[in-house]
Amino acid sequence: MNEVEGMTCVVTGATSGIGRVVARALARMGARVVLVGRSRERGRHTLMEIMRDTGNTQVDLLTCDLSSQADVRRLATELATRYPQIDVLVNNAGAIFRRREESVDGLEMTFALNHLGYFLLTNLLLDTLRASSPSRVVNVASSAHRRASLDLDDLQSVRRYRPWRAYANSKLCNLLFTYELARRLDGSGVTVNAVHPGSVATRFGSNNTGPMRRMMAWGRPFLRTPEQGARTVVHLAVAPEAADATGGYWVDDRARRSSRVSMDETLAAKLWDLSAEITGLDG
Repeated sequence: MNEVEGMTCVVTGATSGIGRVVARALARMGARVVLVGRSRERGRHTLMEIMRDTGNTQVDLLTCDLSSQADVRRLATELATRYPQIDVLVNNAGAIFRRREESVDGLEMTFALNHLGYFLLTNLLLDTLRASSPSRVVNVASSAHRRASLDLDDLQSVRRYRPWRAYANSKLCNLLFTYELARRLDGSGVTVNAVHPGSVATRFGSNNTGPMRRMMAWGRPFLRTPEQGARTVVHLAVAPEAADATGGYWVDDRARRSSRVSMDETLAAKLWDLSAEITGLDG
């Protein structure tokens, strides 16, 4: 029996792109894999494909709109009830939106999905992750965080919305969250790391129409494959040599230095408190 067999791994955004490749790789290694996706139809297709390709029948599907706080809470309850042991949580689901949209909670969609989805789901699963230790949280971030200009007084981009800036800000939030959570979990046996997967040819951006969709389609042939983008995510999720790594930003299987602002502990603590207030969590 290899070290991955018997592990339970939860992967969000698992029905396409990097998430799908990560889920398939973990299933191939023998893990029980829980796919989390928004579309039940696409999820069922992915589940059947992964079981067929890997021969692993321990693949489950749960659906969730990760931009909805009520749906995230429902998902977390279902996960904690059905899987008393969760060894790996991969937060991967994310998107970019050409125009400013609001979630069902009245929050700017990029912030709601890309940051609060990670923040709320992870916090709601912390008791399970602690009880399952050693366990790991892997947050898919991006080098786009280097172009962020985060304004804590305008997290909802009300004053001015620019899609790429909103996306970059959400990826900075991913890193601030990763580092703050790693500090809070120090010594718990739960590790937390962030990954820049590279610029990957996925369905990213396909939720849009017009010039943005055409731009993403034009650039796809020049991008990394999802398999290349998923490699470091899988490494951090299960590699024995990464077992003790925490509080890091990883690129191509190596810990790298992220932007100076991403390592601002005061900013991270303020973002945490604001996120907890928005989601109704105790800080």
